[in-house]
Amino acid sequence: GFRKERAALEHLRGHRNIVTLYGVFTNHYSTNGPSRCLLLELLDISVSELLLHSSNQGCSMWMIQHCARDVLEALAFLHHKGYVHADLKPRNILWSAEEECFKLIDFGLSFKEGNQDVKYIQTDGYRAPEAELQNCLAQAGLQSETECTSAVDLWSLGIVLLEMFSGMKLKHTVQSQEWKTNSSAIIDRIFASEGVVNSAIPAYHLRDLIKSMLHCDQGKRASAEKALCSPFFSIPFAPHIEDLVMLPTPVLRLLNVLSDASLQCEEEYEDILEDIREECQKYGPVVSLLIPKENPGKGQVFVEYANAGDSKAAQKMLTGKIFDGKFVVATFYPLSAYKRGYLYQNLL
Repeated sequence: GFRKERAALEHLRGHRNIVTLYGVFTNHYSTNGPSRCLLLELLDISVSELLLHSSNQGCSMWMIQHCARDVLEALAFLHHKGYVHADLKPRNILWSAEEECFKLIDFGLSFKEGNQDVKYIQTDGYRAPEAELQNCLAQAGLQSETECTSAVDLWSLGIVLLEMFSGMKLKHTVQSQEWKTNSSAIIDRIFASEGVVNSAIPAYHLRDLIKSMLHCDQGKRASAEKALCSPFFSIPFAPHIEDLVMLPTPVLRLLNVLSDASLQCEEEYEDILEDIREECQKYGPVVSLLIPKENPGKGQVFVEYANAGDSKAAQKMLTGKIFDGKFVVATFYPLSAYKRGYLYQNLL
């Protein structure tokens, strides 16, 4: 698996939604003698952990859209290069705080399309029907008629997005007889029950996108490139406050720090600015600091650090601190939006 994964990552190097391979080293101290290791970029929270935090609530539309777009971009690239990932699941999609996007990791089961070397691909609960069939036949010592293609990755992503929307693990659902008979009705039911929370039209676009990835017939399944053209991706969503607490970025946003009075008085405003800068610089160099005097974002403090490591340390230490008699709330903030001067209004 090591040689194969290394080769795949070397071929796929340079795409922002695929984990970066920095190099290879030998660990001489492992219990089973020297072992070869891959040196990969450090990433943050996985979709698996995000699902735990969203327990039964489902993730926000902003997060689902962000994850779907990033993973589809990665798949379009690797499928174009002739690769199949073959193990797409929540644990293999990680957030990059530095680049503010989701990345695909773990290419241990990946193969060049048409050259599948292992018969057992994908993980229970995320396995496409054709891979399931291939597994069963392989266990019985038989060859499968149909080759597994890049379409298996879209099936897995469809299940991941359905789990993100519903907030539920769907392993038992997708293994049920009812799913095999009429998966479309089950997807409709999930969307009907959740539809109360999420406004109808974006939810319908997401439902149709997911259905396009979950055709039992791999020939009818949408390709990654086609899925990226879904109208779901043209809807602008704003992140929820939970998203901004869960997904680190190099920008910190402090709430509950300034009163209206201190915004009015220029001298007091300058003093507070200085105090905040001094406090925030304890955790790393501050690139920029912004406190809007008008809405949107009136009285919120935006602190841009040189890297996400510093902003994570600051967020940990500043949350719950008392500043000017008030408890500070510290969340992250999308660097891309901050750089554009775009301040979301509907965050709570």
